[in-house]
Amino acid sequence: MHKVAMIARSTLYSIRGGDTVQVLETARHLLGLGVQVDIRLTDEVIDYAKYDLLHFFNIIRPADMLFHIKRSGKPYVVSTILIDYSEYDKYQRKGVAGLVFRFLSADTIEYVKTIARWILGKDRLMSKSYLWKGQYSSICEILKNASMLLPNSTLEYERIVARYKTKTSYRVIPNGIDDHLFLPDITIEKDPLLVICAARIEGVKNQLNLIKALNGTKYTVLLIGSPAPNQLNYDRACRQIAGQNIHFVGQVSQKELLTYYNKAKVHILPSWFETTGLSSLEAAAMGCNVVISVNGDAKEYFGPDAFYCDPANLESIRAAVEQASEAPVNHSLRKKILEQFTWQHAADSTLLAYEKLFHTA
Repeated sequence: MHKVAMIARSTLYSIRGGDTVQVLETARHLLGLGVQVDIRLTDEVIDYAKYDLLHFFNIIRPADMLFHIKRSGKPYVVSTILIDYSEYDKYQRKGVAGLVFRFLSADTIEYVKTIARWILGKDRLMSKSYLWKGQYSSICEILKNASMLLPNSTLEYERIVARYKTKTSYRVIPNGIDDHLFLPDITIEKDPLLVICAARIEGVKNQLNLIKALNGTKYTVLLIGSPAPNQLNYDRACRQIAGQNIHFVGQVSQKELLTYYNKAKVHILPSWFETTGLSSLEAAAMGCNVVISVNGDAKEYFGPDAFYCDPANLESIRAAVEQASEAPVNHSLRKKILEQFTWQHAADSTLLAYEKLFHTA
């Protein structure tokens, strides 16, 4: 039986995000398919000899990968999860960093942020060669030598090709939901004036503009999630301007989250960028009408079944929420998600990618 090491960022558990769910759920369902999977963090010592294949996550953190690729000599695949933070970093980030980033490319910005995390002791720099290779060249090298790329959508792969000119083969692995967990309670009546946003509170998720757009309106807005550790100033800024109809719920358990999904008519994720937006998928499966950003790849998942907003435009955010609040619940979207976007589907597709590589090895 083949054995795979899924290697993810060192902060996978301490700073949980969408990639945390993707890694854990994909691994869990692959185990159910008979694949031996170990989840390892990039700062761990790994016995590579035990594994036939390495599976990396987050191409935006190439220094982590270079270290293990060079050490192991093993074939590898990459779940790219290419998030573009540059619009937020260039035009919304405050202070000196915001001024400097305005003149830098997206990859140079990520290079500066990686070095800063290392210098400030917030993360380890696993590969010293990253210092002179830089972000762009490091990513190009990883993409070129990968056995296969596993983006979350075709749109993501097209962005990768446009930016890094890679010719590496790929297979789309859609993100998903746990269809055994996200089951709506049809006896609970939806509140059309209840709007929720389930996301870590950080600049790229754009809660600040959401608050500005809905402050003092008829809607009760619940922000569900804890602030990112390095975005406490952003969280403070959000709280300072929030009106009486805006409530900070904090981090909640999955069971509590189901309660909010059941009650709310609208879920909004007005991010500056999303590859998928897991909470949007979960909310839609729970019968919420979803408002998502025009930026990013989520439109490949939702198509005409979502309400779209411009994250920079307060009127656009407000108008999309009003439309979602007044529209009937979109039951066909739930059906689409259950048919195409579950973690079981993701694991099935991942296994097909693995098997293709094992057969050609």
